[in-house]
Amino acid sequence: MPSGFSGGDTAFVLISAALVMLMTPGLAFFYGGMVRAKSALNMLVMSFIALGIVTVLWVLFGFSLSFGPDAFHGLIGNLHYVGMRNIGMNKLYLGYGIPIFALSAFQLMFAVITPALISGAIADRTRFAAWGLFVALWTTLVYFPVAHWVFYSDNGKGGWLVDKVGVLDFAGGTAVHLNAGMAGLALCLVLGKRVGFKKDPMRPHSLPLVMLGSGLLWFGWFGFNAGSALSADGLAGVAFMNTQIATAAAMIGWLAFERIKHGAFTTLGAASGAVAGLVGITPACAYISPLGSLALGLIVGALCAYTISLKYKFGFDDSLDVVGVHAVGGATGALLIGLLATGSLGSPAKGLFYGGGLDQLGKQAIGVVSVGAYSFVMAYILGKLIEKTMGFRVPEDVEIAGIDLAEHAESAYDFSAVGAALSKALAPTAPLAEDEPDGVAAAPAAEAETKVEA
Repeated sequence: MPSGFSGGDTAFVLISAALVMLMTPGLAFFYGGMVRAKSALNMLVMSFIALGIVTVLWVLFGFSLSFGPDAFHGLIGNLHYVGMRNIGMNKLYLGYGIPIFALSAFQLMFAVITPALISGAIADRTRFAAWGLFVALWTTLVYFPVAHWVFYSDNGKGGWLVDKVGVLDFAGGTAVHLNAGMAGLALCLVLGKRVGFKKDPMRPHSLPLVMLGSGLLWFGWFGFNAGSALSADGLAGVAFMNTQIATAAAMIGWLAFERIKHGAFTTLGAASGAVAGLVGITPACAYISPLGSLALGLIVGALCAYTISLKYKFGFDDSLDVVGVHAVGGATGALLIGLLATGSLGSPAKGLFYGGGLDQLGKQAIGVVSVGAYSFVMAYILGKLIEKTMGFRVPEDVEIAGIDLAEHAESAYDFSAVGAALSKALAPTAPLAEDEPDGVAAAPAAEAETKVEA
């Protein structure tokens, strides 16, 4: 083993990588439960396909562009690691006690989940082949460079945001969540609204799946945040604890807003609030105190709950609130570092509330604006190109009938068997009254959560 190698740190990073990998199936369940039953399978596989496409790209050139030695003014890595060459089994990553292969496996899982997050913004209306092409292009042209900007630090010779500007983003509030959220907004505008948007009920078809998915995300996120310390030390412990605190507080903040706004505490609100808290604490988990994490969580939970309603006012159809949760949550968490950073944890930089003035807040704003603008513009261009060539959106009749059968020749549920069993069960009973809806009415809590404001 090379000098400085740490078996404990390596094991910690590899376990964290496995936890982050679990987040993509967790996201699939979270999104899959939120869509209507006729599109559930499509939503699941839109997340899963990222595991295939992004892994291949990562091996070929993605790791090298993201974490290779800087090639041009902090904008992109060089081709030193193309095809995972020039690494060596025991070669350590910079000043850490872990092999480069362990770092590569860990960061691969970040690269996988980022485009998967985008898929929720365009649920119910997307061609699967077009989505796969978008994942490949956007990951190559947007995620890999942005990961280099934000994550690759090498004594002033790394990414321009982290080493030249001084932006703090411990685990990806800008590089992952803001990046994905702004791409989701761009694709919403390219694809347009779903058929029946603001008219037809578009309630989650399986809230148990949503809760399961959010629980898996919460579990995996400890690897996402604590694992970003790249060593099993006190900083990882701080990141782990702050992640739990902010997530819990954000869930409470979301539910409180929801109770005031809609008069009910919904399971969808609890799950969404938890995810919003996870997003918000991601960039800040190693820089702020536990009390700061509590404040951050409450702010992010309430703010994200409020902003998801704005899509109705502005007229864009963000199907599963990717913009409201990931773009807003990621940006808010990144900016709050400029207020709440203690200067005594993962960085000596201090926020405004700890005597640091506005300097760090300004740096954080540069990171938010640059990553958000770049992702939005590139996603919009790529979306338009795909729409004009192969077509990005399914035909209207396919969208109305459901994407699962048309795009995958499968369905998540056997409706024919359910229909036959239901008909048999209802046969001896009196028919429904003419003014009564066919089927079971939605729970009032779900109605409150999905209420559309004109």
